[in-house]
Amino acid sequence: MAQKKNSKTHSKRDGRPAPVEHKNGKRAEAGPGVADGGPRFSMFTWLMVVALLGVWSSVAVFYFDIVDYDRVLARAQEFRMNFSEVLQGKLAAYDTDGDGDFDVEDAKVLLGLTKDGGRSANAESLEEVLNILAEEGSDWIYGFFTFLYDVVSPPAQREKTSKPEVETPTQRAPEPEEDGPGAEETSVPGSQDVESEIQAAVPLPPLDDSHFVPDDPTEPGQRYEEEPGSIDTTGVLVEESQPEETEGESGRYQTSSKLSQEPEADKPPKAEPEPQTGSTRPTESRQAADGAAEKAAEEQKEKVKKKKPKLLNKVDKSIKSEIDAAERLRKKGNLDLALKAFDSLVQQHPLSPRARYGKAQVQDDLAEKLRSNDLLQSAISTYGEAAELPDVTSDLLRVALKRRAERQQFLGRMRGSLATLQKLVDVFPDDVGLRNDLGVAHLLLGDNKGAKKVYEEVLAVAPSNGFAKVHYGFILKAENKIAESIPYLREGLESGEPGTDDGRFYFHLGDALQRVGDDSAYLWYERGHQRGHFASVWQRSLYNVEGLKAQPWWTPQETGYADLVRMLERNWKTIRDEALAVMDRSRGRFLPEEENLREKGEWGQYTLWQQGKRVGNACQGVPKTCALMERFPEATGCKRGQIKFSVMQPGTHVWPHTGPTNCRLRMHLGLVIPASGCRIRCTDQTREWEEGKVLIFDDSFEHEVWQEADSYRLIFIVDVWHPELSQYQRQTLSPI
Repeated sequence: MAQKKNSKTHSKRDGRPAPVEHKNGKRAEAGPGVADGGPRFSMFTWLMVVALLGVWSSVAVFYFDIVDYDRVLARAQEFRMNFSEVLQGKLAAYDTDGDGDFDVEDAKVLLGLTKDGGRSANAESLEEVLNILAEEGSDWIYGFFTFLYDVVSPPAQREKTSKPEVETPTQRAPEPEEDGPGAEETSVPGSQDVESEIQAAVPLPPLDDSHFVPDDPTEPGQRYEEEPGSIDTTGVLVEESQPEETEGESGRYQTSSKLSQEPEADKPPKAEPEPQTGSTRPTESRQAADGAAEKAAEEQKEKVKKKKPKLLNKVDKSIKSEIDAAERLRKKGNLDLALKAFDSLVQQHPLSPRARYGKAQVQDDLAEKLRSNDLLQSAISTYGEAAELPDVTSDLLRVALKRRAERQQFLGRMRGSLATLQKLVDVFPDDVGLRNDLGVAHLLLGDNKGAKKVYEEVLAVAPSNGFAKVHYGFILKAENKIAESIPYLREGLESGEPGTDDGRFYFHLGDALQRVGDDSAYLWYERGHQRGHFASVWQRSLYNVEGLKAQPWWTPQETGYADLVRMLERNWKTIRDEALAVMDRSRGRFLPEEENLREKGEWGQYTLWQQGKRVGNACQGVPKTCALMERFPEATGCKRGQIKFSVMQPGTHVWPHTGPTNCRLRMHLGLVIPASGCRIRCTDQTREWEEGKVLIFDDSFEHEVWQEADSYRLIFIVDVWHPELSQYQRQTLSPI
């Protein structure tokens, strides 16, 4: 073994101390200052000395109270509790075993370990937990998790999970100097109520998840228009997401609803072949379409890069550094500081459009963060001010007014939005996209005539524009011009242009084809199902909650509403007599069906509850019936349904149609049923009513009605919540 040199004492020959024999037979070096033959100390001796010193030090510390152990332990316990509380607050979402906290068992699940030592499918969630631990500075726990994960995970999975890198200023991508239209036009999802059946050939309002509370129509000084049936700004329906179709106890009808999702703005549509009769599209075709779409997306991004928008005029360029600094604050989320910075710029340079536009953006961001309609209204005003300034660049004018129109629509100010879009079209008359947006604004106001004129102008200059075609066909169908609407709807969908892949267009094209006797309707329904708009060819509702049991016909026991069914059947004569009395006294209470569902005949309805609320003084005519129903909130509180009488005269036929939502079931109580000639079909099963008996079906599935008897048919319709909806969902779902 090599010996260490001593800086003070060297041997005369080589600077090494002379080895000395111990009495235990071992050799030891002579230490510094020790003469030959002097005392020698073994390693054991030194260890004993150190041990004795440690013991006496501990006794001294404890006996003389040099360290306050109670305080140290208390602080350690406090740190442990605080740290644990922070982590539990962050990791509560990963409590997989339901015991109220995140512990070792939960970690095992996230690591993919099962009780039998096997692997589970939850290891992907570990990355989120590691991110949380890293954010809290918990490197030692992170290391423990990572170590375990490396041991139990296969190499392919380990590559997916790594500790997130801390971004440094030098690593961060450089911020653009100017904002393009794409950066400013990110729409905020909102939420609005729907007042008409989806199968009606009238426009429907958009459904979004709102970040704001709509204006109260009762507030003074507020202009709030009720939204008529219409199409949203992009022609794309935003819905609750739904899982894939599944097989269950109801056989082929056991589905879970799957609705259309709004396409990303920067992704071009995928090219589609003609509708196929099979239930799935060939994998090769899908992959080819995906590849083509990705290539098109890249080309589109390249075009966007080449054409950089010009947002700065001469005044803006002179203060570009200050604008960039304020914009960096906004993008980093320092909204209060960003607002002060832009405010200062606006005061110092009142003729700077870019500074005023930046202020509007910050107000817009703050409105979203604070869920404030007042701030959003301020942003709308500031966008307008920016567009009104002299020497504003055309690109800034476009993005400012377009964003202003979007936010006006979000607040329900449809007329203001229409005026803003009209100004845009006046400034940019050759922009077909802006004209299409103007047409949508007319639809949102229920002005189909104005929208029709706009789309006729678009098709005159751009006859192949798919967006204009589907909307024009939609309007024609609303006018009951069924045959004329079909080519526009079909060609618009086949174009694959953004804004055309909407479940409602598939819905109305199929409906139009059915009404002219064209069996290709079901090919388009199948195509809509493949695109994710319909749960199945039969179940074509568009306002759905995922995962609910889906079957066309139900028994009282399956619904869980057996008490309601027994009450209806036990009191059917009382309910019938009140309905007949109203019919005899005044036919005016029975209003004709106005949803364009009849091919022929007469069909009247007398509504007591709609959207979970009583309808006017309707119950005054049938007080006993209403008193009976008040005991069943699953019906009277069903915001996505109705309670009403329905009378159908002989010679009436109702087209095949579907209801708007899978969130309800529909009960039919027979009151006056002719001996023969009255029947209802739901999917491929046809049944007949019986007096005093209740039929229950899910009207989100296709159904059709015939009344070929010699006298009228009278039934009582009661909609109830789907039994699998939670109480929270029943309270928070928007009305229909």
